[in-house]
Amino acid sequence: MGQSMGEQEHAGGDMTGRHGQREPRSTLLVGAGKVGTRLGRRLVERGGRIFALRRDPSALPSTFTPIAADLTAPVEIALPEVDAMVITLTPGTPAPVLEESAYLAALRHLAAALPVVPPRVTFVSSTGVFEGRPVGEERSEDDLPQPETDRGKLLLAGERTAADLFAADVVRPAGIYGPGREFLIRKVLTGEPIAMRKGTNRIHESDLVTLLEMLIAEDGPRPGLVHAVDRAPAPMGDVVACIADLLGVALPPALEPDPGGGAILRGRIEEFTGALQFPTYVEGYTEIISKRAG
Repeated sequence: MGQSMGEQEHAGGDMTGRHGQREPRSTLLVGAGKVGTRLGRRLVERGGRIFALRRDPSALPSTFTPIAADLTAPVEIALPEVDAMVITLTPGTPAPVLEESAYLAALRHLAAALPVVPPRVTFVSSTGVFEGRPVGEERSEDDLPQPETDRGKLLLAGERTAADLFAADVVRPAGIYGPGREFLIRKVLTGEPIAMRKGTNRIHESDLVTLLEMLIAEDGPRPGLVHAVDRAPAPMGDVVACIADLLGVALPPALEPDPGGGAILRGRIEEFTGALQFPTYVEGYTEIISKRAG
């Protein structure tokens, strides 16, 4: 099989990042979708070396070292020994038996293929672990999720598996939005009926990437669990009204019947990121829509 990636030379240098924290010299991105790729680009800019594992790595930046692997089966290639790892796998469709899920199998296959567990591991989950909770309920990192959907149960099982296998810190992003993530803007523009009563939380992609960057910094604190949410949980109707106003279009109709649901989520993200670049959806959508107009 030739020289393993773990035997290749680590990128060197003392890379000091935001808030004086040292960036990891080498990072394995597992999944390497939009968020992971954006994180990897930032780390490369600071002198880091990026290994990116995807089933099809052909679209990855040329500055990354690609690893083609399908984690639904045992990995037959050598994985690198790295300083940090960020896992951004999608849960897919829940299996009839939770423990037989391909999502959990992927984590086990990853653990078996690593030469050693990196000292810094972050697992990206979702606030979907609270799916099914009544609207108006407030939840923080101190509250135990009790998911009522198969997807929520699978997400929570993934968190626990990642903690057991990798001693991973867990990040639960809310609805991620930003450039290229404009589905809600499109719904407003097309006048599609929207569930206005649903309680929602969101995070701008840029602030989420900053959080991940901080959590794998060599000198950064270990949180265990962070809700990646901004300061403004709100009913969907408030968010949609803001977007419609910024676009100068009519408010879309309300979905009937409106199922409601959702939770109010709080998080300690700013303990790690400092002040968010986009503290609420108002700042975030104002920038996105102003750039669309420009």
